[in-house]
This record gives sequence, structure tokens and C-alpha cells, in this order.
Amino acid sequence: MGVAYIGMVAAAFLLGCLCSTSSFALLLISTLVSCLQAFTYFSEQCDTRAIRSLVALVVFFDLVHQALISHTVYYYLISNYANPSALGLAVWSLLAEVLFNGFTAFCVQSFLTWRIWRLSNSNVWITSVVYSLVMAEFGCVLSFGIIALVRVRTFAELATDLKGLSITVNALAAVSDVIIAGILTFLLQKSKTGFQRSDTMLNKLTVFAVNTGALTSFCAVASLISILAAPNTFIYILFFFCMGRLYTNSLLATLNARKKIRAGGDNIQTTSGQNFSFSFNKSFTKPSSFSSYPSKKQTGEISIQIDTTQELRAQDYASRHTLSKQEEEYELGNSSTGNLSHGDVESTVSSPTLPNEDRFNAV
Repeated sequence: MGVAYIGMVAAAFLLGCLCSTSSFALLLISTLVSCLQAFTYFSEQCDTRAIRSLVALVVFFDLVHQALISHTVYYYLISNYANPSALGLAVWSLLAEVLFNGFTAFCVQSFLTWRIWRLSNSNVWITSVVYSLVMAEFGCVLSFGIIALVRVRTFAELATDLKGLSITVNALAAVSDVIIAGILTFLLQKSKTGFQRSDTMLNKLTVFAVNTGALTSFCAVASLISILAAPNTFIYILFFFCMGRLYTNSLLATLNARKKIRAGGDNIQTTSGQNFSFSFNKSFTKPSSFSSYPSKKQTGEISIQIDTTQELRAQDYASRHTLSKQEEEYELGNSSTGNLSHGDVESTVSSPTLPNEDRFNAV
């Protein structure tokens, strides 16, 4: 039970607390901090009802999971203190926590799959592969939890009857998280526009995408290695207890960090959702009217509005300054262009070069 105790403390730590002398005080304080993080999201973020409902569901599953693993440790270390016979029995809360861990992972991975769908311009093949892995993992978790609650009574039965299913769950979790993080990174980098400020913002979002999958992938891989290298022990529980907490923290941190990213990106605005779409305004009459706006069809998607007015005004000013100088030289008879008419002088001054329209096609 030492591994389970360490896993419980680590999971409570990941719930948001930085320090505490008592593990159960740690659990209480970290739960309050996690609720505060959720409160920050609901009070500051104006997302769609679907996303807010998803966050509420993830936080609920996460709190239930923390309560279950805390009950597990309390049962073995306090209620059955100095009772060796109880150590061979698998308490119901230890088996039930697998389900809520799976619920949390399924919700967060489904959200990330939706991001891939938007970023890939509704690519059916990529999204289908990713979501197939997510559904396969969720199905194995449900099977594991139901079979364990119905049939398993001892740790010996858990180690023998469900060993293959445990390996499958951990393997699918590792593969899913690695693929999701890799695809999101590729799509975000592919969405770069050439504007320094927007590219900086995309780099920040890429870091968050990697953070979303890196820790959960590491935990899943560590759990898989543990169960393969030491199949007769429960070392993998140490990592498995923390996975649900990592999913929740990744989701909340990513959503709450958007405000900071907006503040950090000069003249870059984002809306809630995950698709980066760029539109090119073809109806402009002056170079300074160049802009990028999200269309109404992109409700619920991330869009980036790049304000290039100042940059193009500077170019327009430079062009007008050059024109005035050439006209002045022409009137004085010192124009370097030779004997040109006023119209010819105007024709030598080209308008500012606009960015390539292809770079603003929807990603």
C-alpha cells in the first residue's frame, strides 16, 4: 500500500497544492485550490455552453476520483491498521476509481480531438484515427472497471485476471496522448502566417499543446513500463493515480492561459475554440484597409485577428513621401527619373506589397 499512498499524495499535490505537512491536509487544501482554479475559469472565461459543461464535468469526475483514491488509502492504512489480512482484499473504491479516471481522460481527449478536427480543416481521416484510439481506450477502461467491480475480490485476482486488459489500457493511453500532442503541434506550426506577432502566439499555443500531452504521455508510458517490468507488483498504480489529475490540470491550465496569451500578443485577438482560421478581405480600396476577420460560420473556433493597419500605414506614408519628393525634384528640374510627366512619376511609385493571400486561407 506504500505505492498507493504515494500515488494518492502525488495526485493530491497535482490537484493544486504546493506544500503541506500532512497528506490529508494536503488533500483538503489542494481540493480547494483546484476548485479555485475552476472558479477562475467560470468567472473569467466566456466560452460556449458546451465547453463550460465539459469543464464542469471534468472537474466533477476529477473530484470523485480523488475522493475514491483517498478512501482506498484510508481503508488500508487507518481503518485496517495492523490488519494484514485486509491487505489481500481489493477494496471497491480502488476498482471504481478506474472508471472515473477513464471518464476524465475521455472528456479531455475528446476535446483535443475536436481541436484536431478544427485545425485540420475537418480532415476526416486524421480525426477518425485519433478518435478511434480514444474510443478504444475508453472501451477498455469501461470493461476493466465493470469486470473488476463484478468479479474481482482480491489483489491476486486483479493481477491475474485483468493483467492483459491493464496493459492494453496503458498502451492505448500512451499512444493516444503521443499522437494527439504530435498532430496538434504539427497543425499549429503549419498555421503560421508569416506575421511575427501571430507566429509568436502560435508558438505559445504549441507549447500548451505539447504540455497537454507530454505529462499524460509520460505517466501512461511509465505506468505501462511498470506493469511490464514488474507484473507481480502494483507500482503502476503510482502513475495511474496521477493520470486523471494531469488531464484535468492540462485542460484548465490551457483554457485559463488564453487571457495571458491575448495580453502577450500585441494586436492579436483570440476567441474561444480551437480552429485557427484566417480570411482575406478582398473588398479593400486602400492598402491600409487590409485586415483579417473571423466569419460567422466559425463560431466556437479560435480565430486570430491581425491588425496590420499600422504596418501598412507606415508603408503608405513612405510611398507618399517618396512621391512628394520626386514631384518636388521634377518641378525643380532635378528629378533623377529624367523628363517624365506627372503621370509617369506617379506610375514609378508602386503601392505597398501586400502579404500573399494564400497564407490567409483557412487552415
